[in-house]
Amino acid sequence: MSTFEPRNWRKSRHSGGEFNNCVEAGSDQGRVGIRDTTDRQAGAITLPAPHFAAVLAAARTGALDL
Repeated sequence: MSTFEPRNWRKSRHSGGEFNNCVEAGSDQGRVGIRDTTDRQAGAITLPAPHFAAVLAAARTGALDL
């Protein structure tokens, strides 16, 4: 398995706020990683890009109980 090393980590514009909830997403080789901005060394959850797009679309439409 290849190493996941995105060079384009982007912080969510919804990060921060009262509870300091900060997340970043980055892509590499058809996968998207999601990590905690305040604990980058903990690693990332990785998903195939189409699966990440489906989760993001569900979150945007309110289909997830977040």
